Order: sequence, then structure tokens, then C-alpha cells
Amino acid sequence: MEKVFTVTGMKCEHCEARVENAIKEINGVSKVKADHVANNVTVDYDENAVTPSQLKEAVDALGRYEFSL
Repeated sequence: MEKVFTVTGMKCEHCEARVENAIKEINGVSKVKADHVANNVTVDYDENAVTPSQLKEAVDALGRYEFSL
């Protein structure tokens, strides 16, 4: 399943990479693309293995960004 989530607080490509890397570490995630200009992240994941709440927890753990479900 591919879904777009709002993530605020990203200001540059480095921020995008931090968000992408945090989400990529979750088992069941196959593809991630963050966009600091659009304030979002597109995630392709197995909905039987990953919940949106898990994605939010991974981004929230970074402490700089706000992930909206």
C-alpha cells in the first residue's frame, strides 16, 4: 500500500534523509520518499506488517518533525 503522510519541520534534503532513514528501518516498509517542500512523506508498506502509528512513532522519535496520521 502506498500512502502520503504530512510531516512538518523538514527544512532541507538532510531532514528528508533523516525521516526516510527512520522509516526505512521498519520491517514491512519497501519504499520511502520525503519531500521537505511539500511537507510530506510517501511510504510504500505492507499494511499487514506495519501500521501508520508505527511510522509516526519512528518519525516522532527523531524529535524534530511532526508526523500527522
